[in-house]
Amino acid sequence: MPLGNPVTSQSPDKQRIQKFLAARGVGSRRQVERWISEGRVKINGRLAEVGQPVGPEDKIQVDDKPVSSKSLADHQYLMYHKPVGEICTRNDPEGRKTVFERLPPLKGGRWINVGRLDINTDGLLIFTTDGNLANALMHPSHEVIREYAVRVMGNPDADKIQRLLDGIELDDGQAKFKSVVAGGSGEGANRWFHVTLAEGRNREVRRLWEAAGVTVSRLSRTRYGSLRLPRNLARGRYRALLAHEVRDLYRAAGIEHESGNTPARKTPVRRSRIK
Repeated sequence: MPLGNPVTSQSPDKQRIQKFLAARGVGSRRQVERWISEGRVKINGRLAEVGQPVGPEDKIQVDDKPVSSKSLADHQYLMYHKPVGEICTRNDPEGRKTVFERLPPLKGGRWINVGRLDINTDGLLIFTTDGNLANALMHPSHEVIREYAVRVMGNPDADKIQRLLDGIELDDGQAKFKSVVAGGSGEGANRWFHVTLAEGRNREVRRLWEAAGVTVSRLSRTRYGSLRLPRNLARGRYRALLAHEVRDLYRAAGIEHESGNTPARKTPVRRSRIK
């Protein structure tokens, strides 16, 4: 007989460990998989396996800390206007500011960021306590559109723009923009463009322009799926998502809302700066 825990079938009240922890706001499915491979997750005192079925009766620990079996029926969702200079991680050994420092505290869960922006990029970030939603929005198979405003040095000719649309081979495979639209004259030798793509590889927008021989001088994410960054949301501030915005995100992710298609908050949180 094969050893280990069966992962091909499970009882109706059990879920795979990645989905179970994601639904409780512990982390995205991808994060949980990484934690399991690093030996940071235990089930009933034993190291967990990727895909292992678990239920409310199981005792689960992450980094030796117990995880509540209670599901987060009402998840939280917010948008944040990331400024340049902040990084998308919880703790930084170099002591740099992180996006999580400004977010409102949670009880019984944790904020999960949907995608990342590098330290020199500002713009829209989405946070939620629903790891399943975060995972689906980031998964390449769903092709959720991201839009960026890009300021470049010089005035790229039509051939370079066409290369960006046709596809350029990068270190991690071919990449391309779905659209490239001129967005104004810019300042001096700089020009603005609005670009869209359907995946979120590390520094993909910058790397694509650089591969075409164009230097990016400023980059800002303005849209993720159906959600656009409001003009009146200042850098370093956040607000909760509205009911229709949450429904649209779940629709784009191709999954059902676990709490009956109603977000936990229907009105924005106070748009105050968190110090």
